[in-house]
Amino acid sequence: MQLYLAVTPDKLREAARYTDRLAHVAYRVGRDGRLARRDLLARTRGGFMVLGDQDCGVILDPAALCRDVWRECGNRGYGGVLADFEKPPAADRTAFLEALGRVLSRNGKRLFVPEDYGGQVEQAAVLICTALSGGNLRERLGECIHRFGQGRVALDLQRLRMSFPLPCPSGEGEPLDSRKFDEMLAQKQRSVFYSHDLCAKYFTFTESENSRFVLFDDAGTLRRKLRLGQELGIGTGFLMYPETEDLLPELMGQRKQGLS
Repeated sequence: MQLYLAVTPDKLREAARYTDRLAHVAYRVGRDGRLARRDLLARTRGGFMVLGDQDCGVILDPAALCRDVWRECGNRGYGGVLADFEKPPAADRTAFLEALGRVLSRNGKRLFVPEDYGGQVEQAAVLICTALSGGNLRERLGECIHRFGQGRVALDLQRLRMSFPLPCPSGEGEPLDSRKFDEMLAQKQRSVFYSHDLCAKYFTFTESENSRFVLFDDAGTLRRKLRLGQELGIGTGFLMYPETEDLLPELMGQRKQGLS
């Protein structure tokens, strides 16, 4: 599997110690609907462009934005684009991604889109988040492969660190920052369990008479998720830096290399 690190420009030097496979979180759709770039080193080459839609305006001219993106991919030698679109699908964004998918595909480059866009943008791989709080990850990935097609699924290896109240009828948890999670885990090292269905570890604890359930990933669970993806024929995965910085020596080794 080809494993990429998504990284902002300020962390690029650090992330590059582990791999040359980088996805550059330095682009967004501007308020004018055209490509905007921030703080990227002039010598940055290779990997993927990560294009966000935070605070962007309406994409009035999808063709013009496609030209912007294609020009940047050519200038930087990018292998394609990861569309980090957080807003719900809208007609303007869908039209742009459909046009971009055609342009990139014709030129041997790849487009990755969020799951919500997967059914609408046929010439794109679909990012599936592996951080589940319920169900079965193998079944979930299998269903996505059946839905979108073999070869169209990629792994979004979001690091899971989430706390849930017990009971939790809504199924909604609270994300934990590193400090809070480490404090909890330090108290529970001998009471940590592994969920084969979720490919994640978990423990429970009581705080101020309230019981909570904590799900989390470590290097071992992320490697299991990668192996599961490989078994299912999924060829690409993305990690976020510095979210996984402390796990990279185990996931990638100290040398620059992808997962093979």
